[in-house]
Amino acid sequence: MNPEVQLSSVAAYKTEVLLFFTLLQLAVIVLAGRLGGEMAVRVGQSAAVGEIIVGIMLGPSLFGLVSPDMFHYLFRSAPPEPMQILSQIGLILLMFQIGLEFDFSHLVERCHRTAVTRVAAASLILPFVLGLGFGYYSAPSLSPQANPTASALFIATAFSITALSILGRILIEFKMTRMPLGVIAISAAAINDVIGWLLLALVTTLTVANFVAFDFATRVALVATFLLISWFVLRPLLKQVVRRSRPRQGRLSNNLLSVLLVAIFLSAMATYQLGIFAIFGGFMMGVILHDEHELVEAWKERMGQFVLVFFLPIFFTYTGLRTHIAGLDSAALWGWCADTVLLATIGKFGGAYGAARLSGLNRHEAKVLGILMNTRALMELVIINVGYDLGVISQNMFTMLVIMAVVSTVVTTPCLRAWLPRTGIIVPTR
Repeated sequence: MNPEVQLSSVAAYKTEVLLFFTLLQLAVIVLAGRLGGEMAVRVGQSAAVGEIIVGIMLGPSLFGLVSPDMFHYLFRSAPPEPMQILSQIGLILLMFQIGLEFDFSHLVERCHRTAVTRVAAASLILPFVLGLGFGYYSAPSLSPQANPTASALFIATAFSITALSILGRILIEFKMTRMPLGVIAISAAAINDVIGWLLLALVTTLTVANFVAFDFATRVALVATFLLISWFVLRPLLKQVVRRSRPRQGRLSNNLLSVLLVAIFLSAMATYQLGIFAIFGGFMMGVILHDEHELVEAWKERMGQFVLVFFLPIFFTYTGLRTHIAGLDSAALWGWCADTVLLATIGKFGGAYGAARLSGLNRHEAKVLGILMNTRALMELVIINVGYDLGVISQNMFTMLVIMAVVSTVVTTPCLRAWLPRTGIIVPTR
């Protein structure tokens, strides 16, 4: 046989094998994600909680322990790059969707403004300080390969975040979106999210610059330039394109969809080149178009469910494959894990509770606000994946933060069902 033909046949076979295992992984992930989401909803949790837990279960923490041969056949028979790329593309599109659905009206809400400001500040500052101290103290033991300051900054940022999207779903489920407690919680969470993303961008930039003042200042200037160009140049152009395309009644034209995807991908490429990860580019494109309400509805109608059903479980499974609970193989490591969950909870819950009491709310209302602000879920996973990719947190620290994200989200619904009646709010039946 001609050597060139033989090489071509071998390459074609390898491609087919890679495609087979990629499709097999996708089939398992999508099906498991749906099952996990449905089961979570049935027990009163958010669907995302079930998808996160299933993603972890598909990794070495459970599937790899129970059936190591099947695990290796499914996830280790082919190179991991296809799933990694799909995960990152999905995350970029998801961040665009989160930016697109971000409701900035919460940031200018006059009602309960004092309480919102205090709760937002306290539930951001206290967990950041606790995370910074814990991260710096634990770095030599848990992430010895990393710069202690960089590790501490990422842990502090992870402690500070609130999952606005999951919190919004929980408030809708409990019919609290127009109640004072709901308005305060979602408004404070919105402030937390904005500052949290800015913090993450800043900490990432600082880490990539290796804490060199000139490099850091240069990168900050470049990022600021990108933000200004996005807002004052790209925003008017894209808004003009959107209005000419007239997305109506959930209809998104092929031309407009193409323009949006190109803009998202180019923006992601730009932020990657700036050293702050591609996901920020996707988020920024969503933010600059958040007030195009017909576009938001059209995107959700045509693309939103596909992103949530297909891409989101891939990201959760990708995180699960990195989570190795069995790696916490000593009492000392589980002690560190307990400290991580405890300090993160004290920071968020304690900060929100204290600020709410200072603002005149009774202790039952303050407890509800505290548990709502402690919800982390997806946003937490995004942050710790960035930290892990940068090498500033170790495998064990990554696992501890994943456990913290899951615990802080899972406890929200049962706590609300137990505490809301004491505030006079009727809990909807399941």
